[in-house]
Amino acid sequence: MQIARTIEDARFMIMEAKTRALQEGRSTVTGLVPTMGYLHQGHASLLRRAKEECGVRVLSIFVNPIQFGPKEDLSRYPRNEDGDFQLAEENGVDVVLLPSVEEMYPRPIQTSVRVAGVTERLCGASRPGHFDGVATVVSKLFNIVQPDKAYFGMKDAQQVAVIEQMIFDLNIPVEIVPCPIVREADGLALSSRNVYLGGEERRQALILSETLRLTEGWLAECQGDFAAVKEKMAAHIRTMPLADIDYVDLMLYPDIRPVYGLPQEEWTGQRLLAALAVRFGTTRLIDNRLFELGMPKGAISNV
Repeated sequence: MQIARTIEDARFMIMEAKTRALQEGRSTVTGLVPTMGYLHQGHASLLRRAKEECGVRVLSIFVNPIQFGPKEDLSRYPRNEDGDFQLAEENGVDVVLLPSVEEMYPRPIQTSVRVAGVTERLCGASRPGHFDGVATVVSKLFNIVQPDKAYFGMKDAQQVAVIEQMIFDLNIPVEIVPCPIVREADGLALSSRNVYLGGEERRQALILSETLRLTEGWLAECQGDFAAVKEKMAAHIRTMPLADIDYVDLMLYPDIRPVYGLPQEEWTGQRLLAALAVRFGTTRLIDNRLFELGMPKGAISNV
C-alpha cells in the first residue's frame, strides 16, 4: 500500500498500480472510496466491495473544509491516521490519497459545483452550502483519481442522490456504487461521530433505528396518509428526552421530493426515503431507510 500526500504523487502511484495489474493479468478497473477518515467497519464494507470488483483500489481521506458551515466545528472532526492506514491495508487498498487542505485548495477556490433540486431539503435545508462543498470536492477527487467506480454508503442517502445527479448532468464517466448501511449489533448506524456520544446519549440514540423499523408497519397501514406516518415517527423519537430533532421526513427517492399530498399514481411503485437527523447533546446523527411503496397500500422494505 502506498500513501500519497500530493495530487501529483497520487496520480503517479495510481498509474503504477494500474501498470502492475496489467502486467499481472489482473483487472485495471479502478475503484475509489472517498472518506473523511476516522474509519470504521462501515468504511471497511465499502473497501471490501471495491476489492471484490476492482483491480486497483484507492482510498481518499480528506476532511473537506468547504462542506462545513460557519457554526460547525471542523477542528472537532475525529482523526486517527494510524488506525485508518491499518484498516486500509487490511482491506486491500493500493493507494491512500491523504492531501492537506493546502494541497486541495492552494488558493481560495473560485469554482464550485452546485446541484439544485435534490439539495434543497433534508440536510441541504438544515446545512446550507453543505452539498455544494460535497459536490465540489467529489468532482475534484474524480478528476484526480479518474476512477471507474466510486463507493458511497447509503447512510448518507441524500449525498448519494446528489453525486448521482452530478455525474449524470456533467457526463462524468464514473459508476456510483451505493452500499448498505452498516449497523452495530444493537442497531445504531455506524458513524465517525458516534465517538462523541456519552453513555446515556448513545442508549437513547437507538431510538433512531427503532423508529425506522416501526416505520415499515406504519407505512403498510397508512393508506397513503404519509403525514400521519411522519408525525408518528417524530412522536416516537420525542419519547427520548435527550433527542433534539433536526428533521424527520419522508421523501421520494432519489429526487428528494416530498410525498405528502401526491396522488396515488405518483408514488405507487416509487422508492420512499424515511430520513432522520437528530441531535443527542452536541452530536448530530443521521439515519434512514428506503422502502418501495406498494399498491393500494403498504410498503416493502427495499434497503
